[in-house]
Amino acid sequence: MIRRSRPQLGALFYFLGMIMLGLYFTFAAVQGDYGLFKRIEVQATGQALVAELASLEAEVDRMENLSRRLSDTYLDLDLLDQQARDVLGMIRADEIVIR
Repeated sequence: MIRRSRPQLGALFYFLGMIMLGLYFTFAAVQGDYGLFKRIEVQATGQALVAELASLEAEVDRMENLSRRLSDTYLDLDLLDQQARDVLGMIRADEIVIR
């Protein structure tokens, strides 16, 4: 009697299940909610927000400087003249306006 040995069906399903489970966890580690792609996206967003914060801090510093220069304790006459020209549209008597 010749007996051929073939793998058991249960062992085949076990290894197939392990392969599928490994593929699932690999996919989740790369593209899941906490995967590599999401981490890279969050880091890029963080860097963009840091750059925006630096830009906004520079704008705030500029505005604080302008406010201080127009305050009662320190009055910059050139800045006051510039603001009056820009906001009120004032010109001096010896100037010519070209539009």
